Amino acid sequence: MVIEDSTAIVVGGASGLGEATVRALHGRGGKVTIADVNADKGAELAGELGLEFVSCDVREEDQVEAAVAAASANGPLRIAVCCAGTGWAQKVASSKGPHPLLPFETIISINLIGTFNALRYAAFAMIANEPLQDGERGVCVNTASIAAFDGQVGQIAYSASKGGVVGMTLPAARDLAQYGIRVNTIAPGLFDTPLLAALPEEARNALGAGVPYPQRLGQPAEYAQLACHIIENRMLNGETIRLDGALRMPPR
Repeated sequence: MVIEDSTAIVVGGASGLGEATVRALHGRGGKVTIADVNADKGAELAGELGLEFVSCDVREEDQVEAAVAAASANGPLRIAVCCAGTGWAQKVASSKGPHPLLPFETIISINLIGTFNALRYAAFAMIANEPLQDGERGVCVNTASIAAFDGQVGQIAYSASKGGVVGMTLPAARDLAQYGIRVNTIAPGLFDTPLLAALPEEARNALGAGVPYPQRLGQPAEYAQLACHIIENRMLNGETIRLDGALRMPPR
């Protein structure tokens, strides 16, 4: 897929990995729509880059459908990247009691069901596209985490949600192969995103030092670089790619 002049949507595009992806696609000439639940940050980024912003809670299917429709108004939707997600830390059970159901349901709803919502509506819009080289109509990039494979103590909800995103990747790619729509997933390790920004600098440096190489936190631009390569490389399909500097998370 050629990014230049292609219509794209980045769900969860107002900050972190999503913001970096918006900037990368825009810099390569893509016609990008930013969709995010954070209206202030989304509108600010859109204003800076001269792009369109659509307020979107990925748990609400009507909002996801409307965001995809807004992007499609700029031309046939060819690229969809979903970076929307959040975390929660709690053990499955402890001496204080079992893990409450509500936060588990919330994390699943945002990270897994939200990704599914973005994927299904974007893919449906892409089916109507005219085929390009190799019959390609579109490409979807989703975001998991190495927690899908190396879930730590207290990550039961987060790991389950991201494991679900990984599990959707191959069957989604197979479902959509007949239409020339590719589906891939990036599983980032420790990245310098707003999720870690609240930690003291010393703690963030210590986390980065635990990465085999390079011994630092990943930069959002490195995620965006991989997302762009996935978009441009038509042979990449049905794959989950770890982007983690060879990090394998310990139990704690």
